[in-house]
Amino acid sequence: MKANSTKRVLGIILIAVLSSVITLFGYDQINKKRNRAVSGNVGEYASSFDQDKNVILTNLTASQGYFDFTEAAEKAVHGVVHVKTKAVREQVVINPFDFFFGFGGEQVIPREQVGFGSGVIISKDGYIITNNHVIEGATEVSVTLNDEREFTAKVVGADAQSDIALLKIDGDNFPYLSFGNSDALRVGEWVLAIGNPFNLTSTVTAGIVSAKNRTNIVGENMGLQSFIQIDAAVNPGNSGGALVNTKGELVGINTAIYSETGNFTGYAFAIPISIAGKVAADLKEYGIVQRAVLGIQVPNIEYLKRYDPKRASELAKIQGVMVEDFSDRSPAKAAGIEKGDVIKAINNVPVRNFAELQNQLSRYRPGDKVKVTVDRNGTEKTFSVELINMQGSTEIIKRPDALKILGATFKALSDEQKKRLGISSGVEVTEVSKDGIFNKEGIKKGFIIMRINNSPVNNEDDVARIVASVAARGVDEDKVILIAGFYPPNGRTQYIAIDLSKK
Repeated sequence: MKANSTKRVLGIILIAVLSSVITLFGYDQINKKRNRAVSGNVGEYASSFDQDKNVILTNLTASQGYFDFTEAAEKAVHGVVHVKTKAVREQVVINPFDFFFGFGGEQVIPREQVGFGSGVIISKDGYIITNNHVIEGATEVSVTLNDEREFTAKVVGADAQSDIALLKIDGDNFPYLSFGNSDALRVGEWVLAIGNPFNLTSTVTAGIVSAKNRTNIVGENMGLQSFIQIDAAVNPGNSGGALVNTKGELVGINTAIYSETGNFTGYAFAIPISIAGKVAADLKEYGIVQRAVLGIQVPNIEYLKRYDPKRASELAKIQGVMVEDFSDRSPAKAAGIEKGDVIKAINNVPVRNFAELQNQLSRYRPGDKVKVTVDRNGTEKTFSVELINMQGSTEIIKRPDALKILGATFKALSDEQKKRLGISSGVEVTEVSKDGIFNKEGIKKGFIIMRINNSPVNNEDDVARIVASVAARGVDEDKVILIAGFYPPNGRTQYIAIDLSKK
C-alpha cells in the first residue's frame, strides 16, 4: 500500500517537472520569435556599419536585489562623445553717431559662435550619429571621446526632416554602441540617457519609458515625428546623445525636452533607433535619405478640430488610418486600396494612427513591397503594395551631382585668404561652364560664396552636400537655394536665389 502511494507521489512530481520544462521551453521559443519578428530592420541597419552582432547582456539587479545600472552605464558611456561646433552668425551693429549724422547707422558683422551637444559612435571605424540641429550651420565640427581624445569630424550627411546627422572621424577600433530594438521597448521599462548636459561630460541619468510614438513635439519643420517619451533628466547639451536599455544597447537618440524654461521639467524625447539607424545607413550609402510612400492622403485632424469638430471626434475613435484620397501616382490605389479604407497594419505590425504608419513606412526604401492590411466596411483585406519615392518612381534616389547641376567648380580658401577678405567662411568659384545654372544666373569665375541657404561653405563638399539635399526634394517641395557671396576685393555682398527645379 505504501509502495503504491509512493509511486503515485513520484509520478505526480515527475508530471509537474515535465510540465514546467515544457512551459518554459514554449515561452522561450515564443519570446525568441517575437524578438526576431520586430528586430529584422534593426539588424539590417546595424550591418551597414559592420556592427558586431555578439551583444553582451548586462544585469539589471545586483546580488542584494536592488536595481543596478552600473554595467549598462559602463558599457555605453565610452561610445558617447562630446560634440563642439563653430558657426558664423551675422550680427547687425548700430553706430549711434553714424545714425545721428545720417550715414546709415547699420553694419553687419560676422560673429563666431560656439555650440555644444552629444553624439554616439555606432561603428569601430568612427561613424557617429547626432542631431541635425547640433551641427546645422557649423563651419567646424570636433568631437571629444570619453578618454579625452579630440578629433575633427566630417559631416557625411544631414537630414532636417528626421533631425539626424551622420559624422565621421578618422581612425579605427573606436568604442561603439550596438543597436538595440526600440520596437521592443515597453512603457514602464527602465532606460538610461547618456550625454553632455551643460558641458558636463559623460553624464548618465535613469528613467522609464513614459510613452511611445509621441507626435507634434518639435514643430512643423520636422516632418517625421514618432518619439520615445522618457522621464530621465535630459538638458541642453544632451541632444544627439544615447538612450540605452538595461543591456547597454542603443535604442534612441535624445533629441528634445518638453519645457517652458528651456531646461528639463519632467519629460524628454528620443528618436527611436529603428528610425535613426535607417536614416544614418541611407546617409552613409546614398548621401541622402531614401523615403518610401504609399501615395495616400489622410484627413487633417488639426484642421478638422477647428472647422469640423464633429467629424474630428468621429475620426479620433478609429483605430487605424483612414484613406481619404490618393496622390497623383499612387501605388496603394494601383494595388486595390480604396477611399474610406482604414489601414490597420503594415507587414502585420498594427498601426493605430498616422504617426505609427509613418514610423513603419520610415523603415523601408522605394521599391520595397509591403503587406497592407485594411478594414473595408468591417471586412479585413490585405494588399501587396510596392512603395515609391517622392518623385513617383520605385528607384533608389542617388545623391544628385551638385557640381554638374550648378555647372561650376570650387576651391577652398586658406585661412590667410579668409583673413585678408574679412570673412569666416567661403569658397572661390574657379570654373563656370557655358550651359550651367551659374552662367545663366550671371555668376562668374572668381566669385566668393560665403553661405548657401544660410549655411557656411568652406569646400566643394559643403557646396555639394547642401545643393544635393535641396535638389533631391519631392516634386511638390521648394527647390530654391539662396547664395550669399561677393567679388573680391571689395565687391558688395550679393544674394542670389536659384531655383534648381528649372535647371
